[in-house]
Amino acid sequence: MTPQSHFVVVAAIAPGREAGLRKLLATMTLAPGTADPANAVLPFGAFERLHFARFAILGDATMADFEVFGLPRPKLPTYLLFMGDCDGPAEAQLAEMVQQAGEGLRRVFSHCRGLDLRDDLLEWLIEHDRPVAAPYVNRIGRTVRQIREESALQRVLAARVPRGVRDAAVDPQTLRRDLLNFVRAQQAAGRLLLTPPAPTPLGWRVRNMLHAIGLPLAALLLSPLLLIALPFFLVLLRRHEGGDPEYCPRPRAAAVGEMQELEDHGPSNSFTALGAVKPGRFRCVLVQVLLLAIAWACRHVFGRGHLGRVRTIHFAHWVFIDNKIRVLFASNYDGSHEAYMDDFINKVAWGLNLVFSNGFGWPRTAWLIHQGARRELPFKYYQRGHQLPTEVWYKAYPGLTLSDLERNRRIREGFEQVGMSDAEALAWLRLL
Repeated sequence: MTPQSHFVVVAAIAPGREAGLRKLLATMTLAPGTADPANAVLPFGAFERLHFARFAILGDATMADFEVFGLPRPKLPTYLLFMGDCDGPAEAQLAEMVQQAGEGLRRVFSHCRGLDLRDDLLEWLIEHDRPVAAPYVNRIGRTVRQIREESALQRVLAARVPRGVRDAAVDPQTLRRDLLNFVRAQQAAGRLLLTPPAPTPLGWRVRNMLHAIGLPLAALLLSPLLLIALPFFLVLLRRHEGGDPEYCPRPRAAAVGEMQELEDHGPSNSFTALGAVKPGRFRCVLVQVLLLAIAWACRHVFGRGHLGRVRTIHFAHWVFIDNKIRVLFASNYDGSHEAYMDDFINKVAWGLNLVFSNGFGWPRTAWLIHQGARRELPFKYYQRGHQLPTEVWYKAYPGLTLSDLERNRRIREGFEQVGMSDAEALAWLRLL
């Protein structure tokens, strides 16, 4: 198994350079926000281990919300975000990009502070790579190569299966045997590949095991202290929930229209949002602890095709910036924006509240998990207000949803299965 990793390069844009940067990023797209995989600046399609990538300009207008409540507005720079999800180490992916498209990357980041022509570009990118506080991968170990090969297998098989396979219409064992023989002939001729999964790196397995037992063990050892602290925490929590400002104004129609112009150019979309953590040490510590727990759950509980009850998210990331003053959230998901938000409201509103109730202005919660995102209009106004345009967004397998990926995975498993009953063979044929 090849585990996935992520890079999150965040660099402050130099004064007076934002307009030029936007023009350059626009040359990398086929449609608004949608990357041209063969663009001359950074040809994303040339990198066989890259699942998703994006460029976004992080200029957060919501910082003005502080002034509504008589609080000083934090003065923070506008950043350029370069984010990607890849198979294997992120540093190796960045090195490959620098090797093959270093001139284009240098053109992009020349609009940012601190990059000199004499600087080693790879070292500079690694220096600006921010750690992901909590990453989510829909199915850990599913590679770009696997996705593409399984999609090709599905297309080859589907073209040879009669539409509307019925019990009485075909002998499932005979049809399956014919299909297997055909695919093997295609493999022997080199026209179809089904690459076996690579061995899981030993270092990753060791780190994963230590990570799996580390947090529960620490919680167990600290449980006496945690039980003593729990009443004080609950009192503090309710005090903050009663006094923290709620601010969810309806977003401007023009701003929503700008976002919608970038959405629904295919069955999948990107989401980029940025917001400030509520002032004070309590919220700052709480959000770090909660993201630590979410990172553990994403790695050891989820990562098998679902995030809670939501099955439409490919990758998601929570990232601290500005010395933990703000949190960046970015995801790649299937379906429309409205359906994505409704999924969260109906299925994991409590999970949203856990983290985002620590964000300045979030709809008021009770006991950390109640209310908040369940209040539909305030929540939808809030998330649209904090959403930022993704100027350039790349997906390695356009047109394929997670449902397609899961179906194709089951097709391959059925192809590689040694024997099947008639019922199993018929169920497998119906996947095609």
